[in-house]
Amino acid sequence: MISFVLPTRNRPDELARTIERLGALEPCVAAEVIVVDNHSKEPATVPARLANGWRACTLRRPRNEGAAARNDGVRIASGSWIVMLDDDSYPLDMRFVEALRDAPADVAAIGAEVLLASGAHEQGGMPEVIVGCGAAIRRDAYVTAGGYDHAFHFYVEEYDLCAKLLARGHRVIHDPRFRVLHAKTATNRDMGLVLGRLVRNNGWVLRRYCPEALYDAAMREILERYEAIATKEGVLDGYRAGLAELEATIANERRSPMSDALWQRFTGETAARPMLERHRALIAGRRVALVSEGKAGPLLARLVVELGGIPSPECDAETLVVGTLSPGPVLDAIAARNGETRPVIVAWSMRDATNGLVHELRRAG
Repeated sequence: MISFVLPTRNRPDELARTIERLGALEPCVAAEVIVVDNHSKEPATVPARLANGWRACTLRRPRNEGAAARNDGVRIASGSWIVMLDDDSYPLDMRFVEALRDAPADVAAIGAEVLLASGAHEQGGMPEVIVGCGAAIRRDAYVTAGGYDHAFHFYVEEYDLCAKLLARGHRVIHDPRFRVLHAKTATNRDMGLVLGRLVRNNGWVLRRYCPEALYDAAMREILERYEAIATKEGVLDGYRAGLAELEATIANERRSPMSDALWQRFTGETAARPMLERHRALIAGRRVALVSEGKAGPLLARLVVELGGIPSPECDAETLVVGTLSPGPVLDAIAARNGETRPVIVAWSMRDATNGLVHELRRAG
């Protein structure tokens, strides 16, 4: 049995489209759909049975609980695997069932390749951090870890959950057989609020789990990153509000710092370091530029310098390194660099983690 769990709030049209898409999936396994209504103005409704025969129900909450509403859906779920969706995301097919069946016992969560309607990919995630609108999680592991923290509401809650899973000895993986389309409608999205939540919630994650010796530098990187994004988006007030919330609450966050080895897995260093070391000959003593830089940019820049690379602007670089470890943006960066004549190094990819990728990109030029 698989349980699809998706929260919704005041988006009946998006929910109806998603329910229709779920009902069109091949019913090759027993499944149920649980919609958790985050106190919509008009209560959300779904049919008792979808077109493919899967049963469905709605659980209405007395208030908007954000992403943590998923906890209530999991509480009544019958499935051993919980497929987490948003009310505007759905699997493109049922091939992901193969990934669930093949998952080793220590794998607690499997991230999907999350596509947008434009053909690009969803932002976010790391080699061992899922994207919340497209992931499968073992129910027992989710419950034992405590599920999503209500305090986060939305954004970065996946990082907190995955940190708890890793700390309990589990692994998080991504599998390209699991493909989800995220319509990502703009309804109810406020960029100022988003940036505020990003800076506050990322700060909480660092406070909880970052090793002491790395904490100050990691916090500076996070604040600088989101201030720059807020400036670009014209929502500095939202960033400042989030920063004020972080400063007012951070002392209350209980420290449970990871070991250095576990932190390296959580941040993606464990996945990236061996790939970059494999391409040392294309880095050491050469001018290297990061391209398509994301959240892992500072980490990848440090690794490049450790391997003897000379940081350079892209126009002068001899080697390019994709500057993100987020599953979707990595794939977008690969597509954008197809035909590049210079070596392009990808430190990690959910589709291809072999050194062949670099040479494929070189030949394409």
